[in-house]
Amino acid sequence: MATDSSYLDGLNDVQRKAVTTINGPVMVIAGPGSGKTRVLTYRIAHLINEGIPPYQILALTFTNKAAAEMKERIAAVVGKKSNQLWAGTFHSIFARILRYEAEKIGYPSNFTIYDSQDSKSLITTIIKEMNLDVKTYNVNGVFNRISNAKTNLISSKMYADNIGLRTQDRSSHRPKIADIYRAYAIRCKRAGAMDFDDLLYQTYVLLHKNPDQVLEKYRDKFKYVLVDEFQDTNHLQYSIIKKLVAFPNSPRNLCVVGDDAQSIYAFRGATIDNILNFQKEYKNLKVYKLEQNYRSTNFIVEAANQLISKNNKQIQKKIWSSQGEGAKIKLIKAVSDVEEAKRIAEVILEQKTRNHLNNSDIAILYRTNAQSRVFEEHLRRHNIQYKVYGGLSFYQRKEIKDLLAYLKLAVNPKDEEALKRVINFPKRAIGNSSLDKIKALANQQSQSIWDILKDIGKYQFPNRLKTAITKFVNIVVSMQKNLNVLDAYQLAVMAGDKTGLIATYQKDKTIEGMNRVENLRELLNGIKEFVESDEVIEEINSDDKSLTGYLQNVMLYTDQDKDNDDADRVLMMSVHASKGLEFESVFVAGLEKDLFPSKMAVEQREGIDEERRLFYVAITRAKRFLCLSFARTRYRFGNMVTSSPSNFLEEIGEENLEHALNIMSRSTDGRNESKGPRLGPTLKQRARPRIDVDNFEPSPISEIKIGKQVEHLRFGRGLIKTLEGAKGNEVATVLFEEVGEKRIMIKYAKLKVF
Repeated sequence: MATDSSYLDGLNDVQRKAVTTINGPVMVIAGPGSGKTRVLTYRIAHLINEGIPPYQILALTFTNKAAAEMKERIAAVVGKKSNQLWAGTFHSIFARILRYEAEKIGYPSNFTIYDSQDSKSLITTIIKEMNLDVKTYNVNGVFNRISNAKTNLISSKMYADNIGLRTQDRSSHRPKIADIYRAYAIRCKRAGAMDFDDLLYQTYVLLHKNPDQVLEKYRDKFKYVLVDEFQDTNHLQYSIIKKLVAFPNSPRNLCVVGDDAQSIYAFRGATIDNILNFQKEYKNLKVYKLEQNYRSTNFIVEAANQLISKNNKQIQKKIWSSQGEGAKIKLIKAVSDVEEAKRIAEVILEQKTRNHLNNSDIAILYRTNAQSRVFEEHLRRHNIQYKVYGGLSFYQRKEIKDLLAYLKLAVNPKDEEALKRVINFPKRAIGNSSLDKIKALANQQSQSIWDILKDIGKYQFPNRLKTAITKFVNIVVSMQKNLNVLDAYQLAVMAGDKTGLIATYQKDKTIEGMNRVENLRELLNGIKEFVESDEVIEEINSDDKSLTGYLQNVMLYTDQDKDNDDADRVLMMSVHASKGLEFESVFVAGLEKDLFPSKMAVEQREGIDEERRLFYVAITRAKRFLCLSFARTRYRFGNMVTSSPSNFLEEIGEENLEHALNIMSRSTDGRNESKGPRLGPTLKQRARPRIDVDNFEPSPISEIKIGKQVEHLRFGRGLIKTLEGAKGNEVATVLFEEVGEKRIMIKYAKLKVF
């Protein structure tokens, strides 16, 4: 029975149709800043108001942050009923299902979850045990190979039987990857552990192998399925979705929301064809295109439209802005990456003064994380507070992983990676050589390391080692006995105390040591907050306050769930990390060929289209101000390279670029080019640097004299102020126009007198 529908009043016509069309397959194409989250959340609220029980609704997202925001907005409309909603990331929802059903596929219900560090640690161990060359069998390469196999529903046995895959491995001189994959799968199962890919892969296996007992149960349970950011789904995720909704006589109440133009995660396995071909798979599909942009001003939106129109495969749409014309896009052309960073810092200062922006209103985006260093240097010089987004996660810090490892062992003592991490920390006289012998014995008997440890008295090991191991086993067993007695916080306090972990870190009186103790306290605070949260516990998640529930919660954090920093700082990040964010002012740096678009991506099939989508994401993060920059020279891999402007700059439309040249480089002859040739096709002509890099030839050292004006490829133009030192080793003090005074040895400096 429908109730108050006032929440529909703030929707435009297309948004309203997308929200109120509740039956059958629906695809919502949501352009940047078009109110995607509002449509998704109000659609769920509308389903509930129309009488659909919340527990029959499954909403899948890519971040816990998005799921939490969704629940909060829905609760504002329907109240506490939203607590019964199944909403979360693919990994968290499927992990929840696996907790109930894992025993049907041979896993314990208390399985632990390996993060990428744990997985790579195990793979490294296997590579060493197989006496393989660690350089040839690079752990990241092997890890990615196994991950890609699971994403494509290829088990270790299928991999071993696949002639094409084995041929690829032989050609890359890694013929043993199939054996590593097999050993990895066996060891994970023996340890009662699943990695991130397993949470999806094993869910598919569970549903596939138990069609009557399990699959029908969840088909019947989830009457309505919604998927956010559908363009980012991979083959495996979509295969699970189809199992749940695309079966004979199904009403196919599936709603997917996304934007093909923002599909930028092919390197993670995302398949853009899922959204491009969706209409072909669902004949009675309703498609709604959200084309009104509520975020960006018109020049930014038009630039984005012109750019993305160059892509080959896309869903046609025309985004338009309701935010007014706004400022044209600035373009900075710099001689070097140093000058690029300096100018961007200066424009930031100008925007803060003239437009009254806070630091937190501003973001600097780049194609690779390595570009951040030079910006950090110049922001510090200008006393601009900043933060590099996506640094080391709190939960990846050593001390945090140490305590979490003990907690994992309390839940699942067969977790091999957790056990190896802390069996001798704090020190217990259980050295690596002893542990290697125990591991070898476990492998020989096809048992877990824990199985050997708890019966250590039966084996021929020194008494001193047996005593140390027995003490360790007793600590773990005592925590196990309290699993159903103490809550997660009490167990964590017990673990920190009984193991001697906190006492060990307290002995370190260095600043780093004190920081580690503070981090451990913060972890305990977080666990206490988790336990004492008064949020209604869902009937589907009744063990949520347990240690198992806490560990699952922590292990399934995504990158965007980690940063909750409200400090007033300029954010610097890769374009990939910026997706889903928005800022008043955005700087996109390094727009050069072989950097953005990247050389590697362009060499791959359809790579240029994905790079263009990545640039589209970058520019549509901006609300009011957008500045694009490139440098003619920059250091890459220790060498100075000459660069050309990115082709993307000519694709955004000359009419969207700022005509005035106050930001652009001055021409070599100093003319005012404000009435010069138009941008667009002649961009390279107008962006000619003050220094003709291609024809630059250093002058003979004999011509370098005090008072001479010189040019330097990296620092630009300057004046020789002093010369010091013996002949052949003279050091010049040069006052450069752009970077100030520098002392350089002239025999290496490559200066040109003009």
